[in-house]
Amino acid sequence: MKKIKKIDSILEKVNQPADIKNLDIDQLNQLSGELREFIIDLVSKTGGHLASNLGVIELTLALHMVFSSPEDKFVWDVGHQTYIHKILTGRKELFSTLRQLGGLSGFPKSKESEHDIFNTGHSSTSISAALGLAKARDLKNEHHNVVAVIGDGALTGGMAFEALNDAGRSPNNLIVILNDNEMSITKNVGGLSTYLNRIRTEPVYFKVKEDIDFILNKIPAIGKSMAKTVQRAKGSIKYMIVPGTLFEELGFTYVGPIDGHNISNLMGVLNRAKNMKGPILIHVYTTKGKGYSFAEEEPDIFHGVSSFNIETGKALGAKTEKDYSAVFGDEMVRIGKKDKTVTAVSAAMPVGTGLGNFIKEFPDRFFDVGIAEQHAVTFAAGLAVSNLKPVFAVYSSFLQRAYDQILHDVALQNLHVVFAVDRAGVVGQDGETHQGIYDLSFLSHIPNMVVMAPSCYEELNLMMEYAVVKHDGPIAVRYPRGKEEYPIVIHNKAILPGKGEKLSEGKDISLIAIGKMVGIALEAAEKLKKAGIDAEVINARCCKPLDADMIINSALKTGKVITLEDNSVIGGFGSAVLSLLQKNKCGHVKVKLKGWPDEIIPHGSVNELFKIYELDADSLVKEALKMM
Repeated sequence: MKKIKKIDSILEKVNQPADIKNLDIDQLNQLSGELREFIIDLVSKTGGHLASNLGVIELTLALHMVFSSPEDKFVWDVGHQTYIHKILTGRKELFSTLRQLGGLSGFPKSKESEHDIFNTGHSSTSISAALGLAKARDLKNEHHNVVAVIGDGALTGGMAFEALNDAGRSPNNLIVILNDNEMSITKNVGGLSTYLNRIRTEPVYFKVKEDIDFILNKIPAIGKSMAKTVQRAKGSIKYMIVPGTLFEELGFTYVGPIDGHNISNLMGVLNRAKNMKGPILIHVYTTKGKGYSFAEEEPDIFHGVSSFNIETGKALGAKTEKDYSAVFGDEMVRIGKKDKTVTAVSAAMPVGTGLGNFIKEFPDRFFDVGIAEQHAVTFAAGLAVSNLKPVFAVYSSFLQRAYDQILHDVALQNLHVVFAVDRAGVVGQDGETHQGIYDLSFLSHIPNMVVMAPSCYEELNLMMEYAVVKHDGPIAVRYPRGKEEYPIVIHNKAILPGKGEKLSEGKDISLIAIGKMVGIALEAAEKLKKAGIDAEVINARCCKPLDADMIINSALKTGKVITLEDNSVIGGFGSAVLSLLQKNKCGHVKVKLKGWPDEIIPHGSVNELFKIYELDADSLVKEALKMM
């Protein structure tokens, strides 16, 4: 019997970018297969961003073959697709720690490696950063390449267009790679997506353009001048075949579309781009989830995953209980059936924010504006002016991007826009760019804004009913990622701004909490009771306005207050309580603010972070005992 020759692993020998420089095309293709197996196996255990990384394997290999990192600078938009880049730049052995406390980040982090030039986590930032790097290079008379990699989903963000507009008029050498996979997290929407699809399916002009350039420049003596003379003719051909060649009109030399899974072609295009002047845009089309059938078929599901079974694609320990997002979504359907003026707005996150069933029930009342949070807020303001009731469902960390629109376009006009702020508080493994711990602070100081936070599912439903149906003006309801952790009995079901609920009477110390921290306060109160301390627990419900009477009366009765919030302590709920007490001559009351400190909160599990930063029930008990 003929023996089958064992193929030696190439990945085992790759630890730095230099290790792939001498590989031939067959070896590179073998390496891309090994990298797929490595990533699928790894993410099946740790969880993480799978589909996006499977889609950029060949592109990442080509980049590292043609360019020399870290001398040449790569800026990855969003950054969740950088697993291959990290493997090739000395971090392969750390991948078992991916997204774990103290381990490898799921996003570019300059503190991890000199190859991570710019920290990213939100979309549409790469072209701006890369242009800044290119201008700095030229001011310093340096000669390295700067490459921005941006997806077609991120390109819908307004900041990306601002950067394209600026870069297109710039003489600086800059390469922008548009990684076009027709997806952000879900299917892309909007005119830009339609335009890119036209280029993908009708790339006739670019072949015609190359042929004209080739023929004209071959004519002796007069070829180049003739090429200039027929420039308008080329333009006419361009407009007849591909209307609206956007990138060239902005000032970029456009190259593409290129098969993003053909390493040889990619390397050829990148090598040519290195020698071209000015801003270059290379349009690469890829398949999100490439090489793993489950991820290719459902790239939205496999965008970000928990641990899963490779053979079946099914999540391990899949949740059967609903989470806050699903509860919100169900309540939106219930409210939507009663009131036909209720609409829902999403910035490319319809499934993640729980709006799937609303879309099925009321497709005409759902609006996905793409990755464009600023536009989403002002768009919702336009709906509100027209006497509709828009609900903008958005992750807390992404709502940060629309601060001015919330203030200028919604609050100053006192428009009835509901902000359903998902993933509020610490979110865990996605880390510092995604921790939603600032919304209580940046929303509470906005005039006319009401800010609520439910302690449980039932309270979320009650708050959404009030916010959408009964309230008039801007209002935010913020709730955490995941499921309800503490079953809380709600006695007072009348939700009103500035009205909290006292959950237990006490005489020794007041635990005043908001949102998910109410459950932790109740758990701590039970433990304090065993130590002979009688704690009063207040569910504040509102960060703005506060229930002044309830808080002041409790503080004067016990003389000791601990505030609890899943938010930064600076300018948040505790700060508002402290200010209230000081204004009402309660300066003698001892007050301790418990929340996230003035520092960047790293990635790690939520429970780990709560213990490290002493926000769990046991730490709260210790704090209370100190104050007694």
